[in-house]
Amino acid sequence: MKISNNESERRSLNLTPLIDVVFLLLIFFMVSTTFEKQSKLKIELPEASPNAVASAQNDLIIAIAQNGAFYVNNNEVPNAQISSLTKALNAVANEQRDMPVIIKADANVAHKHVVMAMDVLANMGFTTVSMATTKSQKQ
Repeated sequence: MKISNNESERRSLNLTPLIDVVFLLLIFFMVSTTFEKQSKLKIELPEASPNAVASAQNDLIIAIAQNGAFYVNNNEVPNAQISSLTKALNAVANEQRDMPVIIKADANVAHKHVVMAMDVLANMGFTTVSMATTKSQKQ
């Protein structure tokens, strides 16, 4: 019995399944890998300049006390709710949405109260909003 050379030459390693498996592994690892972003933000908060502009008499002033009480032009808002603050602002500003608004928040007030005041102002359509600060002690 003679074995032909042609048959042994036809026998070769088929690489197609191997390549398929490698690509599937590559796709699996690309999809399952999570990339963790580690960044350290260095934020320097601005200080108030000593040449601050004096406010005009027609400014709308929202004061926020340390306990979270709101005052609109020195009139206390009954409670620290969005609806109460909206009513108080409507009573003072009527339909004037272009008047400047100054938020005077205590340094120790919870951040949520300041954000709530800014949200109410944005929902009502006020566009000129500024934060009151004190003069920097470093000179």
